[in-house]
Amino acid sequence: MFRNFYILAAVLGLFALLAGAMALVPSSFQPGLPANASLWRTAALFLLLGALGSALVGVLSQLFEQVDRRSEQARRARRERRRP
Repeated sequence: MFRNFYILAAVLGLFALLAGAMALVPSSFQPGLPANASLWRTAALFLLLGALGSALVGVLSQLFEQVDRRSEQARRARRERRRP
């Protein structure tokens, strides 16, 4: 489950880099696209925030899955020790 969030974070980060690069490209190379650099910077900022949020959710879900898995293993170990 957490891998999906990592993939989403990577894709959003890539798009944020592309949008940031578009802010540096002169408007003559962008026919038909918004030439306003502040629009590209804003889009890059929102994409970067989305990527960071997705990575945070991925890390937290991985952490909680690990805690759940280890508590289940500890519970099974205690049960096995109680049996003769």
